[in-house]
Amino acid sequence: MKTLDNIALALLIVGGLNWLLVGLFKFDLVAMLFGGQAAIISRIVYALVGLSALYCIKLFANINNMAR
Repeated sequence: MKTLDNIALALLIVGGLNWLLVGLFKFDLVAMLFGGQAAIISRIVYALVGLSALYCIKLFANINNMAR
């Protein structure tokens, strides 16, 4: 599970940095690297980032358990 947690966290960081670039500079790094927003590889990356976000919801329970 620790490996999956690390992969999900890395994908969330990539997604967060991409959104930072979009918000500040209107520059989508994922789309630029993989041939546009409609390119299949870009869509896969976007989907993996979204799935990572859903997976990381479980981390709230871990954080709450550690605080007790």
